This record gives sequence, structure tokens and C-alpha cells, in this order.
Amino acid sequence: MQALDRKLLRNLWQLRGQALAIAAVMACGVAAFVMALSTLTSLEATRARYYETYRFADVFAHVKRAPKSLEPRIAEIPGVERLATRIVADATLDLPGMTEPAIARLISIPDFELPSLNALHLRKGRRPDLGAREVLCGEAFAKAHELLPGDPVFAVINGRREALTISGIALSPEYIFSIREGDILPDDKHFGVFWMPETELEAAYDMDGAWNDLVLKLTPDAVVDEVLQQVDELLIRYGGLGAYAAIDQISNRYISSEIEQLQKMSLLAPSIFLSVAAFLLNVVLSRVIATQREEIAALKAFGYAKWEVGAHYLKLVLAITVSGVAVGVGLGAWLGQGLTQLYTRFYHFPIFTYVLEPRVISAALLVSGVAAVAGTVGAVWQAVKLPPAEAMRPEPPARYQSTFLEKIGLQRLLSPTSRIILRNLERRVVKALLSVLGIAMAVSVLIIGNFTEDAIDYMIDIDFRLARRQDMTVTLIEPRTSSALHELEHIDGVLRVDPFRTVGVRLRHQHLTRRTALLGLPQDIDLFRLVGADRQEVPIPDSGVLLSRKLADLLKVRPGETVLAEVLEGKRPTLEMPVAGVVEDLSGLTGYLAIGELNRLMEEGPVVSGAYLAVDPAKISLAYAQLKNTPQIGSVTIREAMVESFRNTVAENLLRIKTINVIFAVIIAFGVVYNTARISLAERSRELATLRVIGFTRGEISGVLLGELTILTLVAAPIGLAIGTAISAAIATQLDTDLFRVPFVIDLSTYAFAVLIVLAASAISGLIVRRRLDHLDLIAVLKTRE
Repeated sequence: MQALDRKLLRNLWQLRGQALAIAAVMACGVAAFVMALSTLTSLEATRARYYETYRFADVFAHVKRAPKSLEPRIAEIPGVERLATRIVADATLDLPGMTEPAIARLISIPDFELPSLNALHLRKGRRPDLGAREVLCGEAFAKAHELLPGDPVFAVINGRREALTISGIALSPEYIFSIREGDILPDDKHFGVFWMPETELEAAYDMDGAWNDLVLKLTPDAVVDEVLQQVDELLIRYGGLGAYAAIDQISNRYISSEIEQLQKMSLLAPSIFLSVAAFLLNVVLSRVIATQREEIAALKAFGYAKWEVGAHYLKLVLAITVSGVAVGVGLGAWLGQGLTQLYTRFYHFPIFTYVLEPRVISAALLVSGVAAVAGTVGAVWQAVKLPPAEAMRPEPPARYQSTFLEKIGLQRLLSPTSRIILRNLERRVVKALLSVLGIAMAVSVLIIGNFTEDAIDYMIDIDFRLARRQDMTVTLIEPRTSSALHELEHIDGVLRVDPFRTVGVRLRHQHLTRRTALLGLPQDIDLFRLVGADRQEVPIPDSGVLLSRKLADLLKVRPGETVLAEVLEGKRPTLEMPVAGVVEDLSGLTGYLAIGELNRLMEEGPVVSGAYLAVDPAKISLAYAQLKNTPQIGSVTIREAMVESFRNTVAENLLRIKTINVIFAVIIAFGVVYNTARISLAERSRELATLRVIGFTRGEISGVLLGELTILTLVAAPIGLAIGTAISAAIATQLDTDLFRVPFVIDLSTYAFAVLIVLAASAISGLIVRRRLDHLDLIAVLKTRE
């Protein structure tokens, strides 16, 4: 072992406390990076493998009814490699022990084989036998109700109550995320997917020789937009609702949104943590080099080259960095496995294997190494360029002068200890500012880690308390005249009925387009209000359309401009509508307008798609029973079930990541404050020892050091609050997706938590430093450096 390497080990041992603190901060950054990136690569690889193996379709289309004789014409469309037609219909389920209605999505499969596209993976049991009234049940619904092969279920199919037997539990790439079109959240308890032999479903819905749903697999060189256009042209006469690509398929959209968020978070949080670690390394190494001036001079005098001295200090940095990376990779892999297990609860894959690829480890080492070297290159350069003769001389004594408070005559109000503290802070303004910045970053990281919980609580309050005030939402199988409302009003327990009309459209503005829906609402509606993120209700205009702010951004349209709406149902008119305003809603992409205006534009009478219901809690079971037996009802969505689903999916995922970030933030806070205190002690040990010799007590010299730390912490706290607020706002912007918008909301309790943690870190660090002061070797530190 070379002499410089032995010196390196001695330095590491002397700095073990600070080195461990920095390595812990570095480990937090690396763990966050590895967790997010490894989970991201695992999710992407699992989805890609599943889609390829089970032949996930590239194009989807739904019609009212089309003949099978149309299939050859569709197959002739350039770019179509394979097609499959099927029957898809929703039915009401009546499950034992469950008062509220559930919805079954019935999908036909070939009588004697599994589908060629969107193929099924059998978890348990077998495929259904023809004529036995058997079905395959989706895994999500089966788990929610603990259903097994052989269990019966009862469904109201096309107005008739039928008993079905589950022959097996299955998965489909089409329903990795089990959710219906138009819903914003999955509800595995109230929505399930079932697959049934084609012949039996044809007979149940009188669809012999016909189909109402189409899926296509395209060739690699196919132009998707051209295929969609030609499919629409063929299906329009059969009541086509507009073909769409896999990118717009709802289950795939949710997974893509999650992948997008992981991509953003895999860079944001780690970059903050690693920046703090680089800052700490810079401060510590600068202090080490300042205290080792004579050693550096001696090394150069004995013939060591400048680059060897620089490499020695870089090794010190890299030793701390590699230690942090090693711990961070292990911790990140463990957390990534936990996050993967969380995903398996609501993403249903045949196999979801966590994979930690070597490139992730290499990237973690590279990123942390670059951050560490970038943070310390200035300090290392100081050691390299320091001339031996200058380094042999002790540092010139500091120049002290009266502080600002003393100059204005307030010195009588200050004790000697207070004057020492203020003079030192004034004398070392740059170091004091760097210490303030470090502690402020600790405060900001605590806010960043905690603000998502505030945002989630706010989202639930806005979206599910102020905006969605209904107890349940009833959607009809087909749009009907407003006479259907009278039937709903006569259901036992129903207190209020507010109708709505939904129309699927393709919105266009200039060259931009988006597939979405128009929602027509009464202007006096009470159960569904348009409430923005600012908690202000937005009135429904007499004319024109209100767009979700996110939708307006995607279309790059502003109030006063005009959008074209290509209706995807009925007569399929193209509507030219002025944009009356935007709504800061928190979920989905929707256009809102008065229901009467939408009926007029659609050239129809008073037609409704469903209604929002307020129900007497004492009679809600009676209402459920009647809704189950109403054949015209396509689905019933229960608000409290939506809240529970939100908490179990989006909220739980964000809160799990939030918990990890808060733990990391606490570690960083202690690491920053502890290093600040230790560096201050190391730099001022000679001065403090001198004060002890001339008569200051241990309490008084402790007051000098700890008082300085207290001032730095108090000054840093508001700066950290401001930095944390700004970064949290940036994170909220990154979490602004098509499906959900995380609002920028920080509760006062989050600010209080961040300040209290840093104050606690200061107090604990102060106690540790005080203990070292009590054992200060006065003789050793007072030796004159010649």
C-alpha cells in the first residue's frame, strides 16, 4: 500500500462521522434513482413482453351492429395484418352478499379456442364449454369478490336474469388496468370483465351473423392514421363510434401515464438529493484541504506531483461516493421490489418480474460520480495549485472589526458570546451563506417529500366532495328521452335526479386533435358542479363550450377561439363551437356545455345519457335492488367507491413514494445540519480552545458554537420554505397528465413538519458537538504552527 493510500484511510477514519453522513445522503439519492429507474424498466419490459406474446391489438373500434360479411373488406385495408370481430356488451350483476349493483363487461370469444388477438392467459380453471352457460372471469374482479372456478354469478343479460358459472380466471392485455371507457378510476368491486362463447352471446343479444366490436393488428409499416380513417369510412353506416389506436385505449393510457410519471420522478428527486450530497462534499473537502496545508506542502516538497496530490483528494471523494452508491443500489433495489409488488395489486400481468439491469447500476454510479466530482473539483484544484512555500506558512490571522450592531451603538445589549458569534458570521459571510444554503436545502427536501399528501387530500376534497356531490351516477345502455328521468325519480329513496348527456367526439383545433367527450349538464345542476382547483364554481354558459384546462393546453386553444367537434355517434355531425372558457378540473379531458345546447347541436330532442342521483342513506339498499332489476341501465357508479378506488390506486402509489421521500429527506436534513456543526467545530477549535484557556466556561464556548448554528438554522428555515415551495410547484407541473392533475397545495402542517425536523436535527447535532467540546484537547489545538 502506498503512503498516500495510508493517508487516505487515516483521513477517512478522522472524518468518519461526516463521511457517513455524506454517504447516507448520497445513498438516498442513488436509492431514489435506482428505485424509480429499475421499476420503470421492469414495467416497460413487462408490458412490452405481454403485449407481444398475447398479441395486443393496434386498433379498436365499436359499432352498433355490423355483418360478418364486412370482415373481408376490412382485411383489405392497407396495413391490416390480422383482424378479429366480437360482441361486447355490459350487463348488470347480482352477487350474493352485495347490495349495490355491479357491471359485467361481456366479451365473446371463439367457441372452441381462445382469441387470436388480445389473447387470454388462464390463471385458474379452463376455457368455458359451449352450451354450459360458463364464463371466464377477469382476475381483478375475481380477487375483489374471492371468486373461484365453479362459483355461480347472476347477470341481467338483455333484460333476462341468467345464472352463469365461472369456468376459469383469466387475464387480458386489454384489461391490465381494469377500467371502463369514460371512468376516471378502476373499481374492481363494481366492474368485472367476463368472456363467453360467441354462439351464446350472439343468441343472448340477437346478434347472429353480426358483431359490434373490432380489433386489428397492423403491419410494422402501417400508417395508423390512414388505417383509422379507412376503418371509420367503412363503419360509419353501421353506427361506428370512431376507431382509435392503442395509444388511446384506456388501460394502455393509464400504464403509459404511470411510465411517464416514473420517467420524470426518476430524475427529479435524485437530482435534488445528489445536489445536496455534492454540496456537502465540497464543503467538507474544502475544510480538509484548508486544515492540511502543511501536509500538502510536505507532499509536494517530497516530490509528489500536483496530479498525484489532486488524485489523492479525488480518491477521498470517490471512496465516500462508492460507499454511498453501494448502499443506495441495495436500498433502491429493495424499494423497487416493494413498489413492483404494489403495482401487481392494480396492474394485472401474467408475470411481473422485478429486474435490476446492470445499466441501471452503471447509470447510478456515473450520475453520483459526476455529481461528486463536479461538487469538489474546485476544492481539489485549490490543493493542486497551492505552492509549497505558501502552504508551509500558517494562514494569515483573520481581520476582526466591529459588527454593524456595534457600530450603531447596540453593543451594550450584546453579551461577549453574542458579539463573538456576530463577528464570526460577518467575517465569514460566504461560509455562513453556504451553511444557510445547505440547511435551507434540507428544509426544502422535507417539503418536497411531504407535499403530495396535501395535494391528494385536496384532490379528494375538490373532485369528490365539492364537484361530484351525487351518491351515484346511473348511465343508460342507450341515450333516451328525458322520460327516463321520471323512472329514476320514482325509485325508492331517490331525493334528486340531475340528467346529463355525453357524446363521444374528436376535437380539432388547427392541426391538433384529441379524442374525448362532450358533457351536457343542466345550468341549474346541483349534484355535479364545475369546480376549479381554486375551489371556485364555474357556471355553465348559455352557448359555447368550457374545456378542461389540460385539454385546452393540448389543443393550444384559448377562450374566444373556435374548435371543431367531429361527433362519433348518431348522424355524426361536425360541430363548430366557440370556447367560452377553461375549467381547472383535476381529472380527465372533457368539454362542458349546457345540455339543451348539446341537444340542439346534435339535432335531437331532450335526450339524456344518464343521471346523477342523490339518495336517502336509509333507503339506499332499496334503491340498489331496484336499479339491479332495471334493464335500461348500463352501469351504476357509486361515489364512495370511486373515493376508495382513488385511495387504493393513484393515492396509495403517490403516498408510498411520498413516504420514501420523507424518510430520505429526514436523513438528508440530519446529514446537512450535522456536517455544518462538525465543520464549524473543526474550523474554530483553536479559537474555542483559546477562549477556554483565558477563562470562558464550557457553557460559554458551547454557546458560541451552538448559538451560531441556531442563527444559521433560523435564517435558513424561511429560505428553505421558499425553495421547497418553488420545487414542489415544479413537481406539480410534472404530474400534470391527461388523466389527473396534481394540484399545487401545501398545508401549513407540512411547513411546520419541515421546520421542526430541521430544528430537531440542529438540537441533536448540537448535543453531539457539545460532547466533543467537553473533551476538547486544549494543548493539541493550541500548538503553534510554524
